[in-house]
Amino acid sequence: MKLNRRELLLASMAMAMPAAGEGLDIAVIERGRVLRAADKYLAEQPVTVTASRAARSAGGAHDFFSEGDYWWPDPQNPEGPYVQRDGMTNPDNFVEHRRAMVRLSLIVPALAAAWKITKQRKYSDHAAKHLRAWFVDEATRMNPSLLYSQAIKGRFTGRGIGIIDTLHLVEVARAASRLGLRAADLAGVKRWFGEYLNWMNTHAYGIAERDALNNHGTCWVTQAAAFAELTGDTRITEYCRERFMTVLVPGQEAADGSFPQELRRTKPYGYSLFNLDAMAIIAQTLGLWKWQLPDGRGMARAMEYMYPYMLDKKKWPLPADVMYDSEWPVRQPCLLFAGLALGKPEYVALWRKLEPDPTVEEVLRNYPVRQPLLWV
Repeated sequence: MKLNRRELLLASMAMAMPAAGEGLDIAVIERGRVLRAADKYLAEQPVTVTASRAARSAGGAHDFFSEGDYWWPDPQNPEGPYVQRDGMTNPDNFVEHRRAMVRLSLIVPALAAAWKITKQRKYSDHAAKHLRAWFVDEATRMNPSLLYSQAIKGRFTGRGIGIIDTLHLVEVARAASRLGLRAADLAGVKRWFGEYLNWMNTHAYGIAERDALNNHGTCWVTQAAAFAELTGDTRITEYCRERFMTVLVPGQEAADGSFPQELRRTKPYGYSLFNLDAMAIIAQTLGLWKWQLPDGRGMARAMEYMYPYMLDKKKWPLPADVMYDSEWPVRQPCLLFAGLALGKPEYVALWRKLEPDPTVEEVLRNYPVRQPLLWV
C-alpha cells in the first residue's frame, strides 16, 4: 500500500513521540560532565577555516576544504591521480578544516548545555564569540557552500559527498537556537544557515548528496532538517519528513531492520551505527520515532536490529571493521532517543554505560551528537 503525501504527514503527526525526557532528568545526569567541558572551553578562542590553508585546495581562504578519506597515492604512479582503498584512512590527507569544525561542534553545544543548566551569560556569550567567527565576521567566516570538500588529488577539486563533512554543524545549529543569543548574533547565524541550506538544495553537489542511496543521503536529510528548524524553513522541514518516509526508510532499511548498503562496506559495524544515529537525529528532530511503513520498517525495527550488537558486540555476525573496530560503540544518541520515545529503558541503561566523550579522532568524526541535554 502506497500512502500519498497528505496521508504520510497525518500518519507522522499521529505517531509523534511523547514528551521526550519524561521520567529521566538528563540535566542531573549530565551536569558534571557538561560544566567540566564548558568551563574548559571558556578559555578556547575561535579557530575557523581561515586559520589554515591547504596547498591542494582549489578554493580560497574562506572555503572549507577536505580530502577523500580512503584515497591514496598510486604505488604504480606516485605523482598521478590517487587510488581508492575503501575503509583505509590516508593519514596524509588535509584535515585541519575538518578538525576545526569538529572543535566548533564540541565547544558550542557544551556551552549551550551549560547555559541551559545555569543560565549564566558567560557561557552564552562565549558561544556567541565562536558562532560570530564562523558564520558572521567577514575576516574569519566560512563561505556558506561546500565546493571543495572530499577532493581527490588528480581527480576532483570537490565532490557532492563532501557535504557529509558539515554533519558536525547539526548540533551547532541546535545549540544556536537554544543559547539565548542576542538578536543580532542569532540573526547573523540564521542568515548563514539559510544560505547554506539554499546551496544544499540547489547546487549539483547538494542534489547529488541528497539522492545518494546510503548514509550520505541520510546525512543530507539530517542536516537539512536541523538547519530548517533553526531558520524556520517549514517547506524544507516538510520535505525532509516526506523524504524520510518515502525514500530513506523504504530505500535503505531491510525487512530485519538492517541497512544493507552499510553492511556491505569494509566497516559494516561502524557504518551501521553511523547511519542509525543519523536516522535517529532525523526522527528526533521531526518526531518520527513511532512512524513506520505498513510492513513495519521504521526506527523501532532498525533499533531492534542493532541494539543486541551494541549490548554485546561479540554477537556481531559480520567481519570486524577494517579500522577502528574496537572503538565502537560509544554513547550513541540513538539509544537515548529511542529509549525515551519508544519506552525502552534497556536502551537508556546501555546509553548510560557507554563512553560519552571519546577522544579518537575517527570516532569523533562519526559521532555528531554529544550534548543530549539540547535534544531531550
